[in-house]
Amino acid sequence: MNKLLLGRYVNGDSLVHRMDARSKLVLSFYFVAIIFLCNNWQTYLLLTAFVLMCVKFSDLGIGFFIKGVKPLLGLIVFTVLLQVFFTRGGHVYWSFGPLFLTHFGIVNGFYVFCRFVLIIFMSTLLTLTTAPLEISDAIESLLKPLKAIKVPVYEISLMLSIALRFVPTLMDETEKIMNAQRSRGVNFSEGTLMQRIKAVIPLLIPLFVSSFNRAEELATAMEARGYRGGEGRTKYRVQVWTKIDTIAVILFAIVTILLFILRKF
Repeated sequence: MNKLLLGRYVNGDSLVHRMDARSKLVLSFYFVAIIFLCNNWQTYLLLTAFVLMCVKFSDLGIGFFIKGVKPLLGLIVFTVLLQVFFTRGGHVYWSFGPLFLTHFGIVNGFYVFCRFVLIIFMSTLLTLTTAPLEISDAIESLLKPLKAIKVPVYEISLMLSIALRFVPTLMDETEKIMNAQRSRGVNFSEGTLMQRIKAVIPLLIPLFVSSFNRAEELATAMEARGYRGGEGRTKYRVQVWTKIDTIAVILFAIVTILLFILRKF
């Protein structure tokens, strides 16, 4: 549980670290959109090479990402198996009742696996190289036009940044509770599926109590420091668009053009 990298920030001075948080946020969402342009192995190979290049520029190391993806492999494998055994089309290799192992099912399962891994890599890269406060400032800046229709932009960005910041904290808290219950004889890795689910349920109550206590402490700390909302607040961190951001946008544009070209193969 504590190996989950989503929401954690690793301090550094790489090219990706020095990018504007706004460009990283927009390009991360843009990547999720263009990944659905992939329809063959050539397009997925292109995006895989591009993601590995981004990881290289972050100076974090591919092994660091692989270890972080492991906690999500269960969800990925489950989704892939649904695609493999419930997608019909092409040559049928095996069938049993409602289950079919077909050529299209295997191909779609592989594509879904690639999509999951690449999206996780890119979203994890965003949070590893961007501090939560920078993400909050970026969200607020990007949503500024919505202030014209009375949308509480600052409050929304603050909630998102707090939620993102406490993802690793909650994961660490869950790990501590699991270790405490293991010391009392609870086994989370043995038994049937229902037995494992029942073993996890007792984790929820102490986790909820801990979360509410942490939220109350955070609210008290913010009030003690004179927090009164976002109106009239000045910015200590100034967001600056640099040449690195421009180059990144150009690279994403080139990748998009190549995807459209490779889709025809």
